[in-house]
Amino acid sequence: MQLQVMNSPFNQEQAELLNRLLPTFTESQKVWLSGYLAGASSAPLASVLGVPNQQGSTEGTALKEVTILYGSQTGNARGLAKKASTTLEGKGFQVTVSAMSDFKPNNIKKVKNLLIIVSTHGEGDPPDNALTFHEFLHGKRAPKLEDLNFSVLSLGDSSYEFFCHTGKQFDARLEELGGTRLYPRFDCDLDYDEPAAEWLVGVISSLGEAKGGIPVLSQGAAAQTVESTYSRINPFRAEVLDNLNLNGRGSNKETRHLELSLEGSGLSFEPGDSLGIYPENDPELVDLILEELKWNPEESITIKKQGEVLSLKDALKTYYEITTLTKPLLEKAAKLTANSDLQELLNDSEKVKSYLEGHDLLDVVRDFGPVNSSPQEFVSILRKMPARLYSIASSLNANPDEVHLTIGAVRYNAHGRDRKGVCSIFTAERLQPGDTVPIYIQHNENFKLPANPDTPIIMVGPGTGVAPFRSFMQEREETGAEGKSWMFFGDQHFVTDFLYQTEWQKWLKDGVLTRMDVAFSRDTTEKVYVQHRMLEQSKELFQWLQEGAHVYICGDEKHMAHDVHQTLLEIIEKEGSLSRDEAEAYLVDMQQQKRYQRDVY
Repeated sequence: MQLQVMNSPFNQEQAELLNRLLPTFTESQKVWLSGYLAGASSAPLASVLGVPNQQGSTEGTALKEVTILYGSQTGNARGLAKKASTTLEGKGFQVTVSAMSDFKPNNIKKVKNLLIIVSTHGEGDPPDNALTFHEFLHGKRAPKLEDLNFSVLSLGDSSYEFFCHTGKQFDARLEELGGTRLYPRFDCDLDYDEPAAEWLVGVISSLGEAKGGIPVLSQGAAAQTVESTYSRINPFRAEVLDNLNLNGRGSNKETRHLELSLEGSGLSFEPGDSLGIYPENDPELVDLILEELKWNPEESITIKKQGEVLSLKDALKTYYEITTLTKPLLEKAAKLTANSDLQELLNDSEKVKSYLEGHDLLDVVRDFGPVNSSPQEFVSILRKMPARLYSIASSLNANPDEVHLTIGAVRYNAHGRDRKGVCSIFTAERLQPGDTVPIYIQHNENFKLPANPDTPIIMVGPGTGVAPFRSFMQEREETGAEGKSWMFFGDQHFVTDFLYQTEWQKWLKDGVLTRMDVAFSRDTTEKVYVQHRMLEQSKELFQWLQEGAHVYICGDEKHMAHDVHQTLLEIIEKEGSLSRDEAEAYLVDMQQQKRYQRDVY
């Protein structure tokens, strides 16, 4: 964008200088400068920027260096790390921000101020891109870190037993190695924006008090990057263009293909990114809870964080989480009921773990009621309903102004009641073409096509795990990528459950897809899964790996992804004539080269 002299306060010479200089600035430099100017500081600009004066000296204190390392599976920790970097640079710090997988572990000895931002994955595990650094730091080769100042921001989900476990491990280990805690660790639940912001304010304050000082800048210099118009905290209401059932008649499954319009949003994405949807709770479940509580559905409720006033019914339907329980919720509920059974349950960690599995808020009200509180006090113990993330199933190049999703409807029976997945059933039963739904893009740098279009790729995605690979294929077709591609797909029945069958067949015919192996587990007397097909082709699969192929896995982490991982180890061990330890080192090396990537849940 060129600055025009007309209607601007700059003369021609100034405008030309600015037009030459502005394009050379990074985004963080622009933010810093705008903050500085907004503060109208009387200090000479050169002195604040650290530019030598005419005598050749540098006025002001040298910039304090801060290193931010993040471990992120879906992109939340990465996003927070980038925002923290921008804010700190705006305050005059010199910041290095890096994924843990891109950071040389031995360099930790050179770091003076370290911020760790990390999520916890699965059952208390580090994210994939934090594994190597986590292992190094907790191993015997980890150095003493007496000169290190650090602070940890931990992301998690309190409905899991090992809430924020990875962040807690990093925090304890850094202290154990001699590091000094700059600011206390913050453990964030799914609604992490406010606590993360509070943590960063505390960190900046602590850094300012640390020896050495920092450049004093005007308050305006703390300006952060402006959020893109639509984001996680300001979702875009996307119109539903189409909503189809991909499964054939007689299938045991219902898989929805959802097409949404992005027209007018300015949102963009790449293959491998995800889409967040803010769903609504099942109105039948909301009615049952209100009926049990015997409260007026139209009573006004104030959403404290937003100051918004809703009816109790609408608040439970659109704002609060009512299907997933957490231990903190049960502990708060115990204070609102005279039922001693709940307190007895909380005294037994195994019973708590068992109760959290498959129960919801209606069960709590029925099992441990009556509730002795006002509706306002009761909803205050509930979590904000989090968005649900889905792997994007389309390419923006192939479908401009659109985004497609592949969503499996979740229905099951537990504890004597039929249960429904919040977002999947919202999509399957209550979302029609013409409706709108709040969405945002979740960028995922950990699941990306190779930069070189000639690189071979191997994709493993049974069921709805097929979604990102549809996106991959559409993108490669549009860009004319020449690299070989191999898809492993599986589901229950060939006739009813071969998702996007005609598209895969066309890509095979046109040469966009090199080969495809399928496994339909219920079509044979013995169940056959994708990992069995991989073993059948172990020799050729290993040859592809030796040629530099990238491997991608999408789907269920606990079962499918675990089994596929073990199968890869078995193939590498067998075909490469390696020991198990050497095969594991081979896969670790692939991960470090970003040749082995997983989008698992």
